Amino acid sequence: MDRRTFNQKFSQGLVGFAFLETFIGQDLFAQKISPITNQWARELNTICQDLKTQEISQALWQQRVESLLQRISLTDLMKSIDFERVIRTMKYPDLGVTAKMVRFPRLSGVPARTVFAKKIFGMQKGRAIIPHGHQNMASAHLILRGDFDVKHYDKISENAQEMIIKPTILKVGKAGDATSISDEKDNVHWYQALTDKAYTFDVIVFNLNPQQGKSYDISNIDPDEGKNIGNGMIQVPKLTVAQGLKKYGKSHH
Repeated sequence: MDRRTFNQKFSQGLVGFAFLETFIGQDLFAQKISPITNQWARELNTICQDLKTQEISQALWQQRVESLLQRISLTDLMKSIDFERVIRTMKYPDLGVTAKMVRFPRLSGVPARTVFAKKIFGMQKGRAIIPHGHQNMASAHLILRGDFDVKHYDKISENAQEMIIKPTILKVGKAGDATSISDEKDNVHWYQALTDKAYTFDVIVFNLNPQQGKSYDISNIDPDEGKNIGNGMIQVPKLTVAQGLKKYGKSHH
């Protein structure tokens, strides 16, 4: 699958999910949720709306959403998104990851159709969310279960063939840890599962600059072939989805 097809399919999936969020009966997804979790969801919705309307900068959204994600009880969050049921339906590919859209139960003060998408990503040990950067999107990633090798980079510049990046985060992430990306900060990321199974809860906001005519896009990169060009910066070639999955979708060590 080439990048254009991948992006089209991803966008189509989001459209379908938005339809389901709007028209499927709320009671199908109803869960008992604590007032604290309800308040947390309202805060999450508010900061995502503020990002979408450019009331706050992308970097400030990252700071606030990471703090918010790391504040919620994982037990309460997983209950509210029916985590155990969702992961029972997952089929794990030999390369890369699997993902499922999720939704919150009916919450006071939170619209049925939010400005942000919610997904659970799951993967087997040694599999990875391959190294890639985004355009015109912000997302945050909370580890729900398992350990990850987590790498982030700032995207300094790019052209059709290459990207210049600078490492910003290199750590082992554990349950309760959160990172985020945007066009302003830590834009490129790479997650590899270190435990038998590992999962993240992702909050995703698309189309942040519609008035500038920017489109959502993904660029996969090849850090192993990077060339140091000074001041901590690395020049890396770009990859297709197929190339990225073949090289980074599964550890061969």
